Amino acid sequence: MKTIAIIGAGPGLGFSLAKTFGRQGFRIAMVSRTQEKLDQYADQLNKMGIEAQGFAADITNKIQLTRAFQHIKDTFGSIDVMEYSPHNGSVSVTPVLDTTDDSVLQIFNNVVIGAINSARQVIPEMTVRGEGALLFTSDLSAMSPSHLFGNTGIAMSGLRNYILNLHERLLPLGVYVGHLSISPLIKKGTGFDPDLVAEAWYNLYEKRTKAEETFPKSIMEILN
Repeated sequence: MKTIAIIGAGPGLGFSLAKTFGRQGFRIAMVSRTQEKLDQYADQLNKMGIEAQGFAADITNKIQLTRAFQHIKDTFGSIDVMEYSPHNGSVSVTPVLDTTDDSVLQIFNNVVIGAINSARQVIPEMTVRGEGALLFTSDLSAMSPSHLFGNTGIAMSGLRNYILNLHERLLPLGVYVGHLSISPLIKKGTGFDPDLVAEAWYNLYEKRTKAEETFPKSIMEILN
């Protein structure tokens, strides 16, 4: 049985990804800050017949993150898929003229540094096995600059650069790296339902023919 580690798991996309991959036979390891919330998600998933467990860590804390990954490996064995969903947390989004070094650094540490530290926990073992997948979720500021998203755009575009470089380098080694850039309008019960996003993610992962995609697919035509 394969294992997916969802980094930055929450009640929205993270939980939907857990359900989607779990129904495809994956065991679910979830990482976010609060163990109590993770236990609640795991309990709901277990009641659905999906094996799941939470491992609390602050993704901006390298020591905690490393420890969480080790606990996952001790519990489930090797990690076959890692999905990283960066989030702003308590950091405010600032328009470009109000963007400062502090406002960029806070979100850059969360989005980019957290992604790098997470990826480095699984890349060596995946390359040795010659298989595996790294999945990264961003918002659309990674794809289309907007002056309204000054600090987040810098971080998300930096994340995208890292993802595409990883894709090119790791694909010949048997490891797929994918990027899904999603609309900020994600909301349950709409055409932007996180369950639909999770399905789009699984399709991208399963086909492995593209390095990146947007959700919805037509959103860039509207933005451009």
